Amino acid sequence: MDIERLTDTETVEAVDGVHLGQLAVGEETSVQHFEIEPAAVVPEHDHHHEQAGFVYQGELTFHVGGEELVVGPGDSYTIPGGEPHAAVNEGSEPVRGIDVFSPPRANPDWLE
Repeated sequence: MDIERLTDTETVEAVDGVHLGQLAVGEETSVQHFEIEPAAVVPEHDHHHEQAGFVYQGELTFHVGGEELVVGPGDSYTIPGGEPHAAVNEGSEPVRGIDVFSPPRANPDWLE
């Protein structure tokens, strides 16, 4: 068993105000932590990985398939692989949560 502690994880500012940290990476899935500052935008993108997430602080507005969907504390979500999506923190506090990717996203672009 491998353990990755959030306190030991290097965080990268992938885009202005969007902080990501790679956590556990297995053979079938990977886990990433995110913190998105107020007014920060995750630009539209897609990837072949299915993405499931959980927000434990703040509210995040997703833009997916022409819809606006808001997730907040205690909400989870899934985004199919290949689905273009974007997100913005329209609130006054940071949004914090985790994402799980399958297949694993061991070397995401933002690590470069």
